[in-house]
Amino acid sequence: MDKIIVPPIKIQGKKTQLIEWLNTCINLDDEQLYIEPFMGSGVVGMNIAKKKALFADSNPHIINFYNEVKNGTINPSIVKDFLEKEGQKLSEFGVEHFKFIRDRFNAEGNSIDFLFLNRSCFNGMIRFNKSFKFNVPYGHKPERFAQAYITKITNQIKYVQGLIEMNDWEFKCQDFRKTLSEANSESFIYCDPPYIGRHVDYYDSWTEEDEFDLKKYLEATNCRFGISTWHSNSYRKNEYLQTLWGDYNLATTQHFYHVGAKESNRNEVLEALITNCAVSEELFIKKRKSEKEILQLELF
Repeated sequence: MDKIIVPPIKIQGKKTQLIEWLNTCINLDDEQLYIEPFMGSGVVGMNIAKKKALFADSNPHIINFYNEVKNGTINPSIVKDFLEKEGQKLSEFGVEHFKFIRDRFNAEGNSIDFLFLNRSCFNGMIRFNKSFKFNVPYGHKPERFAQAYITKITNQIKYVQGLIEMNDWEFKCQDFRKTLSEANSESFIYCDPPYIGRHVDYYDSWTEEDEFDLKKYLEATNCRFGISTWHSNSYRKNEYLQTLWGDYNLATTQHFYHVGAKESNRNEVLEALITNCAVSEELFIKKRKSEKEILQLELF
């Protein structure tokens, strides 16, 4: 890939460092509909999807943001002016201005406020309480919106806007079950659900029932699919890989997630991709050896 597209919205567990590996595993036709029921930041689909795509997520603020980029309500010029203005106030008033924007966002749901909070809160997290109020604390960086950082964000907006204009991409706020029910047999589905047994602070908590439903609904589509999840870390393994997904192919690679309040909690994880597609062990190994990263192929 010539360029990895980094979207303007940050999210915990984003797959930026795994794009080349995933692109090796997922080979789409130009006209194939790409479906992503758990959009998150959108980094995977924006790098892998072709002309037609359906991006969905249960978080309305993510979907609203990208629909406003699509319809032009949010554009690079608007973002630049907004971040310069509000960034100056953040520099002057720090946490008080952050809380002001957070309160305004929780009252009105403005997408551009969402972008501001996402880029100035602690660790770039997206987290809501049970009343669906954004509750991530301040990142304690009053000079966060320096000119270079604003330019970086506006360039990300510009690049994503160009991709949306060139392609037939839809953005929908809905449950993954509804998204999967809209698939046709020619679609490719990429799922990046909250990692069962590891992620508990997503907008919708992820349960064992959800994991079983994901398998049931995916199998009903008769589509090619890939699912990102975790294989193991230094302490334990993902038991569902054998008990639930054992009939499918599994590719793994080492990955380090830069999440967690304490550095000691930020550990390397063996990343897994479950797929019902044919895989080439030679292709995978050749790709990763050049980057000196671990790759395994397993069939449970």
